[in-house]
Amino acid sequence: MHASLLATLLLVFQGQPQLDSATVIRILSQLRTSDSAICALAGQALTNYGGFWGWAYSDPAMPMPGGGGGGVHVEMHERGSDINPAVLRAFRAFIRDDNRCVRNIAARVLGRHGGSSAYDLFVTLLRDPRPDLRETGALGLGELEDSRAITPLSSVLDRDDSPAVRMTAAWALNDPVLDVRLTAVWALGEIEDAAAVPLLATATKDREPRVRQAAAWALGEIESVQGVAPLEPLVRDPVLGVRKTALWALGEIDDDRAVTPLVAALKDSDIEVRATAAWALGEIESPLAREELEAAQSDEAGSVRRAATWALRQIEDDHDPRIRIRPRIKIKP
Repeated sequence: MHASLLATLLLVFQGQPQLDSATVIRILSQLRTSDSAICALAGQALTNYGGFWGWAYSDPAMPMPGGGGGGVHVEMHERGSDINPAVLRAFRAFIRDDNRCVRNIAARVLGRHGGSSAYDLFVTLLRDPRPDLRETGALGLGELEDSRAITPLSSVLDRDDSPAVRMTAAWALNDPVLDVRLTAVWALGEIEDAAAVPLLATATKDREPRVRQAAAWALGEIESVQGVAPLEPLVRDPVLGVRKTALWALGEIDDDRAVTPLVAALKDSDIEVRATAAWALGEIESPLAREELEAAQSDEAGSVRRAATWALRQIEDDHDPRIRIRPRIKIKP
């Protein structure tokens, strides 16, 4: 079956400028029982879009929205309602399919080409008792780029009991409007699920410092070791608040992999950054930082010296209950 499906896709890739409804039905029907890699390849081809097809949220290697689109594609023209109505009906027939990847392919195509009628379809899915269908509804609304979608997606962020649905809604709200991006990142931190780390890693590269800081806060709330790598560049961010929040987050994650960037931050030009770095190293309690913390005990700033002394006591398991060090930082965005 895989050989037949691949042959069909290859023909579509190479020689068919537009899909017909029979080909859509044949491909999507075969994809129902294909493995995830085949479905991802088909999804990229059918929608000119990479990632977010058939992987589970618990899979750390899952391609997230915004990934590359691959090297081959079917010509679907620009966004709009220019696809043959019969082809759109064929995709719509699979919007409630039991296969998540197949549903997502249909949602992407309908979101990009289904016109205003797709809005009502996706809102209906967003209210479905099945969380997997609500997730597809959120995905479709994100593809629509329709301002009406903001209200139902925001409601899902606040109220839906499925982390997968809330995370998809957060992605869908990844909007050029700053307040929307901040709300989405904040919501991912509130969910406190490691599956949100890939989305937050993207947010750490946002052009707006407040979004980067919020992403750092969210990664600290989640406390997943997967968050160390996207936080490392933020330790060197030009904006002070971003640097401090990233250091706080690394302390919350409490993993030896954060020692290297934290040690480097002990030499930062800002006193509060150095103190926060020392505090974070104390939270991790790694002997790998002992030498640098001992040097920090001679820092010109008293707050840094106190934090370094406290951190060394954590490492030596010489805790003094009278001493409590916490970074002075606005953590929540």
